[in-house]
Amino acid sequence: MNTNETTIGIVIPTYNGGSVWERVVEALQAQRSDFDKILVIDSGSTDNTVTIARKAGFTVKEIFSHEFNHGSTRNSGLLEIDCDIVVFLTQDAIPSDNAISTIAKAFDNESVAVAYGRQLPRDDATPVAKHARLFNYGENGYTYELSDKNKYGIKTAFLSNSFSAYKTKHFIEIGGFCDNSIFAEDMHFTAKALLSGYKVCYVENATCMHSHNYSPIQEFKRYFDIGVFHKNESWIRETFGTLKGEGAKFILSELSFLWKQRSFLWILISFVNNFFKILGYKTGLHHKKLPRKLAVHFSTCKPYWSKTQ
Repeated sequence: MNTNETTIGIVIPTYNGGSVWERVVEALQAQRSDFDKILVIDSGSTDNTVTIARKAGFTVKEIFSHEFNHGSTRNSGLLEIDCDIVVFLTQDAIPSDNAISTIAKAFDNESVAVAYGRQLPRDDATPVAKHARLFNYGENGYTYELSDKNKYGIKTAFLSNSFSAYKTKHFIEIGGFCDNSIFAEDMHFTAKALLSGYKVCYVENATCMHSHNYSPIQEFKRYFDIGVFHKNESWIRETFGTLKGEGAKFILSELSFLWKQRSFLWILISFVNNFFKILGYKTGLHHKKLPRKLAVHFSTCKPYWSKTQ
């Protein structure tokens, strides 16, 4: 049990967590004294995800799969757990020792509304997946405020709910996540927080193991959703700037990394993956021109479309 006056809760949406979920549960049990409550929101798992969570003593809330949404599901979880600080994890993000207590320290600065930790590649990460984590989650922490957009553009509002933490009173004041979010509910909130005068903190020594070995089709669908998000929430790009130049920087960094690793086959795979990313993103930006059934097919978040006119 957390011995500080400030209460800390953890919320984890799950769906068929598999063997990685077992490792997440074990890691959380090892640091059980660092938080007060944990809530698992499961959206219809057909494996033993719920059984494992309940056996570990976690509170489990079960919902239907069509009820899940990146925004509203997390909103309900934060309010239900009722703690001063709420940490969000995904079912495949394995927190390192002391990760929960470390990320919570970000809120010693009262002006910080939201924080996120460093994601390290899992042991099974491909060279491409490994580079993505090393590129996006560096060794140096920071605290950004709105004025930093002049230097860092839209990356000022970057955040990942795979491992993040929120000050509940600030979260409620700012308005929480968008209830119907296809993607990037974390960036959406962070942008609002910055515009409200709060800060975002990247806590580099609060780490978790989290990476994905996406296929080209999976990359297309993921970036299609990102494109939809950026089209529908155009105010974020208008306020913070676009990712212009960032994509090219990432690709060049990836190619350099793969070359140094002598992963020559992965250089070819990199070209294919990045082609599908760009195609998915551009398609997502123009999703309103597509037949609705096709847009749903392209998306990874099917429930979003049933709630969208």
